[in-house]
Amino acid sequence: MSLFYRWWVRCLKVRSFNIAWRHWKARRGYRVGAYHELPSYIRQHAPGGTFADIGCMWGVNGAYSFVAEEAGAAAVKGVDVFGPTPEFEAEHARRQSRVEFILGDVLRAETLARIGTVDTVLCAGVLYHLPDPFALLVALRRICSRTLILRTSTIPEMPGLPQAAIYYPGLPPAARRLWDLRSLGVPRQVGITEAFEPQEGYGNYFWGLTPSCVEALLVTAGFKVEFRAIEAFAHTVICTAVAPAFDHRVPEEAESRAMAAEISRAGIARPA
Repeated sequence: MSLFYRWWVRCLKVRSFNIAWRHWKARRGYRVGAYHELPSYIRQHAPGGTFADIGCMWGVNGAYSFVAEEAGAAAVKGVDVFGPTPEFEAEHARRQSRVEFILGDVLRAETLARIGTVDTVLCAGVLYHLPDPFALLVALRRICSRTLILRTSTIPEMPGLPQAAIYYPGLPPAARRLWDLRSLGVPRQVGITEAFEPQEGYGNYFWGLTPSCVEALLVTAGFKVEFRAIEAFAHTVICTAVAPAFDHRVPEEAESRAMAAEISRAGIARPA
């Protein structure tokens, strides 16, 4: 990681510089995003179809699921690994809502089966909290028949290293400080503001993904990016489901023996 890149990241963490960067990007024709724009994306894509909100509780208490229902979604499912929170239940009762809450891990087959297939999937603030972000995107593709709205924390692009990423667990304190965003109003980041805590599970920050890395993972998982809104440390994309979800098929025994024999005949297997 170059000294220039470290300097650039530190500059972007200064609020006044960050604001100037946003204005500069907007003047150059980029769509500059913001967290508060998520409801408008939901209202654009939810009406008339089925909707799932993956990671619906932390800090928002199902609010985006209610936005989708209010916008005219035919059915809404909110999914999280904890909850439902008292705030969610109170709002659910006040609205006489039909939003269905599913307690489960979207990486598990039984949770995917409960969700089924929906037209639009929202996943905000989840990708970087998982050790295997690609597995999450594949799971989202399996339940998404039309549109994915994804918002995730990112790190700035690294010049000369497209699709780069940083794995946070194990970084020494001095290295973690570069990614501490308290100066921009982001509170405790488990795994960054302090060391990785196994007992926190998905509460840890695992990955700092560049936007180009996020988009490459999306394409590999079976999505096409149609819209992007950039920020210095976040990325929002709207995608369409265009290809089958990535899946590695394990062959049956007879086929696997034939493959093994052919690999041996070709002499292409070499120790890594």
